[in-house]
Amino acid sequence: MRFLFRILSLLALCVGVVFGVVDSIASVSASQVILTPISEAWIDANPGSLMTLEGLVETRLGAGAWLALRDVVLPQPASAAFLVLSLAFWMIGYKRPSPAGRFAA
Repeated sequence: MRFLFRILSLLALCVGVVFGVVDSIASVSASQVILTPISEAWIDANPGSLMTLEGLVETRLGAGAWLALRDVVLPQPASAAFLVLSLAFWMIGYKRPSPAGRFAA
């Protein structure tokens, strides 16, 4: 199970770095800071799934939960969100080193 979370962490890290590179290239070419929000990246990737998520959240958790998700989470920069997600997956999949040391019996 730890291996799965480490792989997910690696994938989220790669996606976060790609979004960061794309945003930095766009920022340099426009001479101003440009950060791609999660909602824009999601709509570019698969617009129907965002609408499906909206319906699912509204029916299961209520309209207030969707408004909170839409106003708080979706405007965040995609690169930062994926880097935080990568850190969370890495923390879940982390194995603590043995307190007795590497060569303990």
